[in-house]
Amino acid sequence: MATRNIGRETSGVFIISATPFTETGAVDAASTDRLVDFYLGHGVTGMTILGILGEANKLTPEEARGFAAQVLARVDGRVPVIVGASAAGLDNLRSFAHFAMDQGAAGIMVAPTPGPSVEDRVRGYFHQLCEALGPDVPVCLQDFPQTTGVPISAATILTLTRECPQIVMLKHEDCPGLAKLSAVRTGSGTADTPRISILCGNGGLYLPQELSRGADGAMTGFAYPEMLVEVVRAHRAGEVDRAEDVFDAYLPILRYEQQPGYGLAVRKAVLRHRGAIACARTRSPGPKLGPIDEAELMRLIARTEERVKGLPTGA
Repeated sequence: MATRNIGRETSGVFIISATPFTETGAVDAASTDRLVDFYLGHGVTGMTILGILGEANKLTPEEARGFAAQVLARVDGRVPVIVGASAAGLDNLRSFAHFAMDQGAAGIMVAPTPGPSVEDRVRGYFHQLCEALGPDVPVCLQDFPQTTGVPISAATILTLTRECPQIVMLKHEDCPGLAKLSAVRTGSGTADTPRISILCGNGGLYLPQELSRGADGAMTGFAYPEMLVEVVRAHRAGEVDRAEDVFDAYLPILRYEQQPGYGLAVRKAVLRHRGAIACARTRSPGPKLGPIDEAELMRLIARTEERVKGLPTGA
């Protein structure tokens, strides 16, 4: 079972896990275990599964449950695991969320449903969600309007923090979003608004600045989790220049991973190269690297790993 549920003080690096597939497109059970071991071996604080990177929308309900159960069993309580549970209907969402919690999840991640960008509608949805889930299921609110098409203001996030005790964490991915992050951080943990944990996504592209703005860590899927771990550790220790030096060493490949509509294939190719998964396949419709892409990526990997060796201490 999970070591603990996520809460308002949760911090560190919650790696967003890919979902590995075989060459025929089936969920790869052997690579799933290997990937969990890879992430844990690089010192992550927690894991998040069945998010956008995890291609959750391309899995059948049975596959999603099977994958969640296998990951949670493999982790075996060593770190908390958040399970993506966004769904069109609250009944299906509640059923899957309760299944995940019963299997040992530490909380669930939910994004707002597509629809008009009206703050009252977003508030109403999360009120219904929390009522449906019950008080014992911690919620990470995913704010990713570039994908969901639903922007959420800092004021609404703070209102939900006050009104819905289950919402204990924000996955911050709005872009540009640094001012918004600052507004949420300074507006929470006050006399009238509880503190909310803030972990940041977007591949980690702005991680040093987000940490300086008060973020508690990262929740993203960069294929070099050791970079995220070291940047967060160094920054929290007051070694801000060290954190930025490590980040800068990985920046070219991190940026390459963040290409819209293509980055998932890159990330899986890096994970395959590093021995974490056996196959880099994405489910159709999905991106695929060609021979020129592969050669370009291998050159970036080689240059990145050589640059990292030149850091004062290895990351």
